[in-house]
Amino acid sequence: MTKARPLFSAFGIEIEYMIVDRETLDVKPVADALLAAAAGQEGACDAVMGPVTWSNELVAHVLEMKVTKPAKSLKGLAATFAKSVEKADKLLAPLGARLLPTGAHPLMDPFKETVLWPHENGELYQTFDSIFNCKGHGWANLQSMHLNLPFKGDDEFGRLHAAIRVLLPIMPALAASTPILDGKATGFLDARMEHYAHNADRVPSVMGMVIPEAVFSIDEYHQRVLEPLYRDIAPLDPNGLLHGDFLNARGAIPRFERSTIEIRVLDTQECPAADFALAAVVVAALKGLVEERWSTYEEQKAWGTRPLADILGKTVHDAGRTKVSEDYAKLFGVYAPSVIPARVIWRRLALSALPSMDFDPDWEKPLGVLVDQSSLARRILAAVDGDYRPGTIKRIYGQLADCLKQNEPFNVGILGASYYL
Repeated sequence: MTKARPLFSAFGIEIEYMIVDRETLDVKPVADALLAAAAGQEGACDAVMGPVTWSNELVAHVLEMKVTKPAKSLKGLAATFAKSVEKADKLLAPLGARLLPTGAHPLMDPFKETVLWPHENGELYQTFDSIFNCKGHGWANLQSMHLNLPFKGDDEFGRLHAAIRVLLPIMPALAASTPILDGKATGFLDARMEHYAHNADRVPSVMGMVIPEAVFSIDEYHQRVLEPLYRDIAPLDPNGLLHGDFLNARGAIPRFERSTIEIRVLDTQECPAADFALAAVVVAALKGLVEERWSTYEEQKAWGTRPLADILGKTVHDAGRTKVSEDYAKLFGVYAPSVIPARVIWRRLALSALPSMDFDPDWEKPLGVLVDQSSLARRILAAVDGDYRPGTIKRIYGQLADCLKQNEPFNVGILGASYYL
């Protein structure tokens, strides 16, 4: 077990990207060839590239980039990850491939195109596949940013868990980047999370209600969440390969072996600058909650899982337009006569909480685009403008791939009123 760190003293970031054909943007399952080239070893599942480490994921067309060591600040990481993307692009060029951002491929048929990672840990992935059938959007076509925040001891765990639980339902209001699957609008701004929420329906305790249970001590979490989960999976996993924190698929999960809580509901954005700007806003808001700036710890703990899950379901559908109740808004110091859009809460949180962060100038441009033009999901829909022919979708996602390479936000200019947050 790694040494426990105090609240907000370090950050672990993981960002997943699709590997696609350089010309057609079709998914290209060559993560093993890329990692082999980077690590200088066939079958490598990791390659340490200085401050950023590359790793495989469940499927062979996804590459994960993560900080090699927990970072003391988010400042500077956007530029660091941008350099890592540049390295990957150079190594992928001979393979006829490139990286594609956002939380899902808009044209992939996961039932026909999925290739599971075949090397180290392959047995683990095969076990997941045998139980849950990983050939679907909820497993094979989803990319996210994972944000790991540390805690030291029981009290810090409880306070961080309480803050994350109440903020989690409106995170997709900012992070939604997946409005298109199977070449058409899904009706969800965050279709990745809609599919993710159902990928373990065979064993409901794996996912719960996505929003974690109202549990605020380490021992109680083991007793109420993990132990029942391990009992439920045991008949389907006779070799015990899935006995670990990673089996827990809630929207935020404690990783007790490293004393962190990992947030998993944030879609990958169009470039590292946008991802880290998003992470900064989320961290600033969580810090304000933990410090009881707008609501007390007791008030945060009092929220049940079902009401929070209901808000999350609406946010997955409508992103920033989601209307939340007066009681929920009060958690963040926002007072309204009846209901209020989630986008208003985020704007006020950004204004009141971001100044406490060690601000990175790289965040300024993507934050401006996010505020002025809405979530990436709505910007994508505005760019497609109702034309869902494959050629149009590939053209727009080619532009998104260029944004990733250039570390620039996806700027679509002035939007019609129907596209705003």
